[in-house]
Amino acid sequence: MPLEVLTSLRHLTDDELVARVKGLAGRERGATALLVAHLAELDTRDVHLRAGFSSLFAYCRAELALSEAEAYSRIEVARAARRYPVILELLASGALNLTSVRLLAPHLTPENHRQALESARGKGKSDVEEIVVRLAPRPDVVATLRKLPPPRVAPLPAPIRVETVRITAQPRTAPPAVAPLAPDRYRLQLTIGGDTLEKLRLAKDLLRHAIPSGDDAQILDRALTALLIELARKKFAATDAPGASRGSGPGSRHIPAEVRRAVWLRDLGRCAFVGIDGRRCAERAFVEFHHLKPWVAGGEATVSNIQLRCRRHNDYEARVFFERAEAAPAAAPHGGGAPKAASPPP
Repeated sequence: MPLEVLTSLRHLTDDELVARVKGLAGRERGATALLVAHLAELDTRDVHLRAGFSSLFAYCRAELALSEAEAYSRIEVARAARRYPVILELLASGALNLTSVRLLAPHLTPENHRQALESARGKGKSDVEEIVVRLAPRPDVVATLRKLPPPRVAPLPAPIRVETVRITAQPRTAPPAVAPLAPDRYRLQLTIGGDTLEKLRLAKDLLRHAIPSGDDAQILDRALTALLIELARKKFAATDAPGASRGSGPGSRHIPAEVRRAVWLRDLGRCAFVGIDGRRCAERAFVEFHHLKPWVAGGEATVSNIQLRCRRHNDYEARVFFERAEAAPAAAPHGGGAPKAASPPP
C-alpha cells in the first residue's frame, strides 16, 4: 500500500502536489487542535486514574502512543487552551504551532494573552523566545570565569571492519549555548582554552582606557567588530588592482569589489531569493553573487543587478533560465566562453 501511494504521487503535477500537501497540512492542524481540545477536557476528569495511570502524561504515552515530547507539549497546550480558548482557533488556522504556545503559556494572563498570542503569529521558535523575554525579562548573567577540570577523553572503541572499510568513532563537541534573557540581551556560554584566556586578559589591559570596567561583553563586541572588518577586507578586496587582466566595464563578467561589498551589506549576507508566497530564503552559508538579468542576456555587474543567492537557489535560477532559453531563441553571450547564469562564488 505505501509503495502504491508513492508511485501514484509521481503522476501529479507540481500544482496538484502542492495543493494536496497544503490540504493535508491543514487537516493535520485541525486534527491537532481537536486533540488538544479533547485533552483539555480529559484533563478535568479522572479517566487516566480509572485506567490505571498515575498521570495524564503516562496515559498519553501508553494509550495514545505519543512520544514524551508530543505528550508533554499537547498537555501543556491543552491546559493553556482551557484558560484561553482562542489558542485552539490559532492552532487550527496554522497561525501558531504547539511549540510557540508551550513557550508562551506560562506567561499568559487574562490581560496580555491576546496581544502576546497575536504577536507570535507565524513566528519561529527563536522569535517566540524573544517575545517571552519581553513578557518576563531576566536579569543579565554575572560574568564569571572559572577553571574547568581537564576533559575526560573516553578511549575510542576498537575499529569496526566491514570488508575493507574502517569505521572509528569521532569525539564531538557541543555548540555554545545562546539564549535570550531580555529584549536585545542574550546569554552566551562557552569554554575557552588557556591561550584564549591570556588574549582576553591582554585585551582588557590594552582597552582599559576605553573600557575601564573590563566588561567581557564589550571586549567581545570590539573583537568581533575588528574581526568582521578584517574578514570583509579579505573577502572583498579593498580595491581592484590597477591594470588587472580581468575587466570590469560593460560586457565584463567580473564583479568589482565595491559592488560585492555593497550587495553583501544590502542583502545582509543572506540569500535574497523570494518565493512565490513572498517568503525570503533564510540561508546564510555558501552564498554566491547572482545576476538578476543573466550575464549571457546582457546583465551587467551592477549593484541593482546583483543579489546574493545560496548555492541551491543560484543553481535553480540558472536551470530555469536555460530551460526557458531552450524554448526560445537564446541571447548571444558576451565574448567567448561557456554561458553561465550567475557569477562564481566570492
